Amino acid sequence: MVENTNVSAVNGGKISVNRRKFMAGAAALSFTVIKPELVRGTAANSKIRLGLVGCGGRGSWIAKLFKANGNYEIVAAADYFQDRVESFGGKFNVPQARRFTGLSCHKKMLAEKLDAVAIISPPYFHAEQAACAVEAGVHVYVAKPIAVDVPGCNSIGKSGKKATRKKLCFLVDFQTRANAFYVEAVKRVHNGDIGELCFGESSYLTGRLGTKTPPGTPEARLRNWVFDKALSGDIITEQNIHTLDVASWIMNTAPIHASGTGGRKSRTDVGDCWDHFSLSFVYPNNIGVTFMSKQYKGYGSPGGIKNRMFGTKGTLETEYGGQVLVRGEKFYRGGKTSQIYQEGAVNNIADFHKNITEGKFDNPTVPPSVRSNLVTILGRTAAYTGERVYWDKFVKSTEKIDGRLKGLKI
Repeated sequence: MVENTNVSAVNGGKISVNRRKFMAGAAALSFTVIKPELVRGTAANSKIRLGLVGCGGRGSWIAKLFKANGNYEIVAAADYFQDRVESFGGKFNVPQARRFTGLSCHKKMLAEKLDAVAIISPPYFHAEQAACAVEAGVHVYVAKPIAVDVPGCNSIGKSGKKATRKKLCFLVDFQTRANAFYVEAVKRVHNGDIGELCFGESSYLTGRLGTKTPPGTPEARLRNWVFDKALSGDIITEQNIHTLDVASWIMNTAPIHASGTGGRKSRTDVGDCWDHFSLSFVYPNNIGVTFMSKQYKGYGSPGGIKNRMFGTKGTLETEYGGQVLVRGEKFYRGGKTSQIYQEGAVNNIADFHKNITEGKFDNPTVPPSVRSNLVTILGRTAAYTGERVYWDKFVKSTEKIDGRLKGLKI
């Protein structure tokens, strides 16, 4: 996902007091005791040996968080581009022999002695890279979105289940689901605090993103992957998944159908992604959730990543980076989530380590991530076709998106 930050063009809240004490103690000791049987190839009293796929802006950013956690050692790096893997390797002291490039860079890296892999590459590559990692017997930390098509989402679901069978951890990095205010607010909605749900709205309104290099070559397309439908899944999957995941979390079930529109009118100078969507999702009990997004200059109009759910006894209001609260008969003040982007990742990295060392292999982040990702693709399909698309038929699709990778080195 992109948060107006430089993200790799490769194959691209609140912390509890106990966790703070634990992390501080771990950093001071620079190691933690790990049960040898829980981490492949890792001896007791050593750090988790981590390889990272996707060495661009966000890959480097999250690598710093893994390092700051104190319980990981970054031992390998993979990216399509030589310049990025070299820069990353220099920053994190990755040996030259463990810096891998090309479309198959992840396969080369997985041949090394690793305990875990972090997949921070373009969404098009996530499903295949995650499947390879689980097959190789390593724990998986993967950025969202998890895939760009239905088969990719189903592949992630299968990889999560396979990881559980193999006693491996598989974590999908959604910041909102690791934020205490969001968790408590949604829990209250599920407990009936706002009464019977009536309708909701979801929005992601932001400015345009910057290009990495002038278009015109296969490599330039890969560097500018956030503007490419096949590589990113379009803005509704790559970026808007943040708000649609919250809507899916609130509803706690799949929609019945979606319809709507969208287009490419304001940002036409690069790629083929649309720059806006406007959709309606209908859930069981005739609950409608409207959605709108844009990714171009707003000329001062308020934007943000927001959700509202209206019930018979109250309203839930959330904003990524803003206020989360419940209004109504059972008021919940919640709080501001100003640091959610980093805090969410910090929390997830800590949970990933905890799950590995404590042998928690149920991998609960996978099923809701698959459903939310499918919701974005349902909406995208409805907008592209101009038709009402029904969930039950849609999820049976076997159509895979062609990444159009001809001309790129293996």
